[in-house]
Amino acid sequence: MKYIEAGIGNKWVVRTEIEMEDGNEYEVRGIQGPINFHSAYVRFWLWKTVIILDSREGFKKGHKNDKNFKLLLGIVCR
Repeated sequence: MKYIEAGIGNKWVVRTEIEMEDGNEYEVRGIQGPINFHSAYVRFWLWKTVIILDSREGFKKGHKNDKNFKLLLGIVCR
């Protein structure tokens, strides 16, 4: 999967995070193609609570161990 995100809270304002099949992941600055659109999402991370509104999967709420603040718009690519 590939996640292209823009917003505040990440290392870069626009970044692409690539998840490998073996579970490893890495990120690069900017947008890295190709883009095979799967869904769009908004992610809001306040302290340890993460709220995601995804166009395919709907509303999700989770908890992380890190305290952080992020507000991101993103797309999921396959």
